[in-house]
Amino acid sequence: MSKSDDVGYASYQNESFKGEKLIYPAASRNKEPILHVLKRFIISDTDTLNDESPIFVEIASGSGQHVAHFAPHFPDVKFQPSEVDENLLGSISIYATNCPTKNILQPILLDVRNNLSCYGFEENSIDYIYNANMMHISPYECTIGLFENAGTYLKPEAFMITYGPYSKDGVITPQSNIDFNISLKQRNPLWGIRDINDLVKLAELNNLSLIDTIEMPANNKTLVWKKN
Repeated sequence: MSKSDDVGYASYQNESFKGEKLIYPAASRNKEPILHVLKRFIISDTDTLNDESPIFVEIASGSGQHVAHFAPHFPDVKFQPSEVDENLLGSISIYATNCPTKNILQPILLDVRNNLSCYGFEENSIDYIYNANMMHISPYECTIGLFENAGTYLKPEAFMITYGPYSKDGVITPQSNIDFNISLKQRNPLWGIRDINDLVKLAELNNLSLIDTIEMPANNKTLVWKKN
């Protein structure tokens, strides 16, 4: 479910995962602008992990580049990557293993349509949920699952941060995103750019509020949701 711009490879194998280190050009371009947004919302007070360290769960980690870029900037936050595509776990594991601050956990195979309790999470236990470039290239049931899980498993007043292209009031702009949406639906009728108004309604059903909409490069947006 994660966006796959094509890649460079390096052979890799460890005890848990087999695969290759992937490099997606889109992730290479957008990881720094997204980091600037995260720095506004993630509290990182020390350089040491402990039992009380905040937990940051990434849904649909793709290659693993995003979490690898973010984690060293928040050394006292535990980052938990996840993916529904088991073929990507090897790449994510490489990035996690090579993280200089050693605060990325090994990835878990996770389908966001399931309750996060299936993967060992307790209700009201997660400090941050992060999801990039999944909603438009997955069935809408995945978006529903994302919001339902955020509403249940985030701590009160915790954040979910989502990134990607979105429409507003039923209008997609600019033309490049209109063309992109057409190409998505040609690939799979269940895919497509989601409308912010629909997401706000879905959030309200799950005790979440949209608190910030941030314009990003390449006609994308970062949406910041807060659990009420």
